[in-house]
Amino acid sequence: MKSYDSYLFDADGTLIDTAELIFQSFLYTCKKYGDFTIEKPRVVSGIGQPLVQQIQEYLGRLTETELATVLEDYRDYQLDIYGDHLNVFPEVQETLTTLKQNGKQMAVVTSRKMDTAELYLKTCSLFDLFDVIITPEFTSKHKPHPEPALKALEAINGKAGNALFIGDAYFDIECGQQAGTDTAFVSWSLNDPDTIKPAPTYVLKKMSDLLI
Repeated sequence: MKSYDSYLFDADGTLIDTAELIFQSFLYTCKKYGDFTIEKPRVVSGIGQPLVQQIQEYLGRLTETELATVLEDYRDYQLDIYGDHLNVFPEVQETLTTLKQNGKQMAVVTSRKMDTAELYLKTCSLFDLFDVIITPEFTSKHKPHPEPALKALEAINGKAGNALFIGDAYFDIECGQQAGTDTAFVSWSLNDPDTIKPAPTYVLKKMSDLLI
């Protein structure tokens, strides 16, 4: 693998294992507001989309008032349980530390809003390793649209031609490719790499592959 000047990372499913946290939060929400039990594979396949989009996909179109109520309840519930369901994937801390020591520019590009993105990255001792965190509050369009990746590159003065976008879902790969970066799909994703279209530049067996 070539070395890059800039590295853009998705958060959930790439740096931090939040799949069970997100599933439990939607399990609670769908049971309370839709009176049905959602299956984990369905939730996992939607990780990476903005929360509002996921909620409306599962519960249907909601009024602004209904949506605000569901969003607040979902977020409050997740904040109540996150301490039991938050883990850093192997080699993430060590690899990011080495990249930073080597003078690389690093950004998080996530569909998670800033409040919990910052909280979870700080809880996992990753927050200070990044130059910028790009969340949905910073862009009008979201992954898989290239705007979040382009916003991150602008913030760190990075060049797309010498940048790598690392993620666990097609939203990340398409976002990076449309922004002009190379892309890497993480093999610890709950998504099958063979189903990722367009195909990524690399598939990482472990995070430290970035240092090779």
